[in-house]
Amino acid sequence: MKLQTRELVILGMLGAIMYASKALMEIAPNVHLLGVFTIAFTVVYRKKALYPIYTYVILNGIFSGFSTWWIPYLYLWTVLWGVTMLLPQKLPKRVRLIVYMIINACHGFLFGTLYAPAQALLFGLSFKGTISWIIAGLPWDFVHGVSNFFCGILIVPIISLLKKLGNIPRE
Repeated sequence: MKLQTRELVILGMLGAIMYASKALMEIAPNVHLLGVFTIAFTVVYRKKALYPIYTYVILNGIFSGFSTWWIPYLYLWTVLWGVTMLLPQKLPKRVRLIVYMIINACHGFLFGTLYAPAQALLFGLSFKGTISWIIAGLPWDFVHGVSNFFCGILIVPIISLLKKLGNIPRE
């Protein structure tokens, strides 16, 4: 996965855009474009999408503090990247948008559940305590999933824009 200087700059800037978008949208808890960008970057850049994803994760730690809340971020976005990598690269146009929106929504709905193993390990939660922690977060996961679904409408236009700007052949 050797990068040219141009790619390194573009991927770094995309990670910074992820962070800036999150910072700008913090007024609305659990409403953001991180899943949108993760899916779009993965569709366009495949393995190289890990660069902007982890640029975002590192920037988030730098500006918000490397604390226990940050540790799950080391794998949370990789789960979404991995699921997106498993999709066929040439999804039919008529299902592409809805598939991306559903995957984005599922990541939001499952965010607390995906976050829970780190919480359990870091804070010594029992299985019962972990389940309680997940249940307590369900209202936030609901907001996260619904907002991810509707924000997902931006995924296909972002993919098209990235392909156009990067001279990547479009389907």
